[in-house]
Amino acid sequence: MKKIPSISRRSFFKTAGVAICASAVSSRDAQGSGFSEELMTVLDISKCIGCGECVAACKETNAHKFPKVKKPIPKMFPPRVKVEDWSDKKDIDDRLTPYNWLYIQSAEVEHRGKEYELHIPRRCLHCINPPCANLCPWGAARKEHSGTVRIDEDICLGGAKCRTVCPWHIPQRQSGAGLYLDLLPRFAGNGTMLKCDRCYDKVAEGSLPACIDACPEGVQTIGPRSEMIRYAKGLALEMDGYLYGLNENGGTNTVYVSPVPFEALDLVVEKGKGKPHLAAVENSMANEETLTSALIAAPLAGFAAGVIKVVSDIRKGKRYD
Repeated sequence: MKKIPSISRRSFFKTAGVAICASAVSSRDAQGSGFSEELMTVLDISKCIGCGECVAACKETNAHKFPKVKKPIPKMFPPRVKVEDWSDKKDIDDRLTPYNWLYIQSAEVEHRGKEYELHIPRRCLHCINPPCANLCPWGAARKEHSGTVRIDEDICLGGAKCRTVCPWHIPQRQSGAGLYLDLLPRFAGNGTMLKCDRCYDKVAEGSLPACIDACPEGVQTIGPRSEMIRYAKGLALEMDGYLYGLNENGGTNTVYVSPVPFEALDLVVEKGKGKPHLAAVENSMANEETLTSALIAAPLAGFAAGVIKVVSDIRKGKRYD
């Protein structure tokens, strides 16, 4: 396991491989309270060869977080709410699923008279102002001090509001798992939602996320947001390239750098369920109606999260004396 190296600012920008500033990282706790600045990941897709090492590493490292399904899975009421079961399709790696949080999206495109074959690692972009966390009615999704946006599996009821409001529809649902089975399994939720959590537990210990650690080509670089913005812009300038994620949805902590415009890539990549687009995205949280919903949802979600957490703890055998 590679530890996050301690490097100077000068050597940071000279480093061709993956690097992260140790000054921004603390191992004090997994909540990220030791981070003085949010972490951003920059992906240079001109380097990606589509080998899939990052995908395999993600699945192996996070396997202990995957849902354990109880069958038969209760059918939902009303019937229009469909059961989503991926428990027999865990090996699928060409799209996002509850058991596959990262996949490689490939594209062949011509730009300025040159043919490009590009491979794009796709996962949660970890928005600066995430609608999934702001609008989750149960308070299960949250943004941490490290900039990571993650879903608390002990609270999530699988209602999929997070997927609905996500501009890329990233979170995926596994029915038949989670707390809802102990509440009203036909009416309350429908499982648990899962997505990339940027290996928050590894990062809190001072290690790199699994996908970055495993990449043989140094596609990804992670570090303090301010430095990563400068790095991404410098990289784009160097290759006369383009950025995606810096402004999308009001800004994210995942920025892609490409020698080809993302509008052109979006026209040719395969899109659909579990396969997010690459189109421009306006700031969804700037919408007045959305902001109002967030203001109403926040206190209710906080209360709901507290109640659900107590139920979850009791379920696990924790006593409240």
